[in-house]
Amino acid sequence: IMQATVQQRAGRAVASGRSSRNVAVNMHAVGSSVAPAVVSPSVVSLAKRRELRQSVKAQSAATANKTAVPTTASSNGAGTKVMIIGGDGYCGWASALHLSARGYKVCIVDNLCRRNFDLQLGLDTLTPIASIHDRVKRWGEISGKHIELAIGDICDWEFFGDAFSSFAPDAVVHFGEQRSAPYSMIDRQRAVFTQNNNVIGTINVLYAIKDLKPDCHLVKLGTMGEYGTPNIDIEEGYITITHNGRTDTLPYPKQGGSFYHLSKVHDSHNIHFAARAWKVAATDLNQGVVYGVRTEETVADPLLINRYDYDGIFGTALNRFVVQAAVGHPLTVYGKGGQTRGYLDIRDTVRCIQIAIDNPAKAGEMRVFNQFTEQWSVNQLAEIVGREGKKLGLNVQVTNVPNPRVEAEEHYYNAKNTKLQDLGLKPHLLQDAMVDSLLEFALQYKDRVRHELIKPAVDWRKSGTKVNTMQAAVSK
Repeated sequence: IMQATVQQRAGRAVASGRSSRNVAVNMHAVGSSVAPAVVSPSVVSLAKRRELRQSVKAQSAATANKTAVPTTASSNGAGTKVMIIGGDGYCGWASALHLSARGYKVCIVDNLCRRNFDLQLGLDTLTPIASIHDRVKRWGEISGKHIELAIGDICDWEFFGDAFSSFAPDAVVHFGEQRSAPYSMIDRQRAVFTQNNNVIGTINVLYAIKDLKPDCHLVKLGTMGEYGTPNIDIEEGYITITHNGRTDTLPYPKQGGSFYHLSKVHDSHNIHFAARAWKVAATDLNQGVVYGVRTEETVADPLLINRYDYDGIFGTALNRFVVQAAVGHPLTVYGKGGQTRGYLDIRDTVRCIQIAIDNPAKAGEMRVFNQFTEQWSVNQLAEIVGREGKKLGLNVQVTNVPNPRVEAEEHYYNAKNTKLQDLGLKPHLLQDAMVDSLLEFALQYKDRVRHELIKPAVDWRKSGTKVNTMQAAVSK
């Protein structure tokens, strides 16, 4: 009941263009008996929800006596206190478990807005995820590790200041932003929410560090999309320029391709200013497109499973293609398919977070790491998924659909990404076995796929002032 109330409040707040305020604070691991996955009532019938609840319970009971903390876990965290903002999300949840398993003291801060986006738009994760309370409770049961939990909105200073002071983190990992470019382009309301939520939230984090814990290291999740697709090499955050006989090293020019990407650009500028003015130590991780769902910790128990988005609003390219192949839907390539981006495995995301924490920036330094391991075009990804799908007996077709985005479809792209590997990252590359594993995972849950959510429904050119909630997820 409490969680439903939290979701309803947050849903009303987002619908009115505001973040939820003072939802709840609970600075200890919480939860009751195993609860069902959170599923949109507009998507799944009551009978189906009951079936999902029994399925999750049964899977949990079957593994209760044989799950254990991953064998590679160590105590190299040495009690370092890490606050993970957005710890209920795709990257945040995997990172929270990864760090907890390795000896870091973790506190998750989340307002559960990502779950409410699904409820508002009629979306659903491919995987039947449990509530954050039951996730944290189950992790404690099988690992003996304690994760603190604070439910609330970082845009609400009263809540966030209290939560930050109470935990007093050594490092704060900031995932807590609206992360979808299509979501930010649904309509004016979502564009305003995205910028307000992301930019104001980050400013509050900066003030919390300045006034409450000046030696706290900020690890901020940016995006490679901040750079756009320039016709020159993309450096890691800074570029040295000689102009009219004078030379300087400056932040690399930014060309965000949506209101979401531009919110990240604003974040970067604000963090850069705070580092100069207040001596904040910050690491900005410009992350590429993440794929995959399994990490050592998230597969340790069914209640720990991560979300997997395949729809046209929150689903990333490779994850979407894999699901499309599994259910016999043509792979939807936007436009010409030459769009090239940096990609990385979710297992590398969590490792990058740990590397950044273990090797903090200096006071007054804002360093930038380009967080990806390989570059692929959309056409190349479709070719890989098609080839591997056929090995599994799938009839994989590819179709080019009109591009809903305003972007170059054929372009030069060469981004640098050496700094994290210099600090010890050993990448998981996109090999055939990885695609096979993703396809098998998608096949396992293919009965949960809603085909009408696959095609893109948000067109950059048609974003307007009219609230577009009902038409945002399903293409006409």
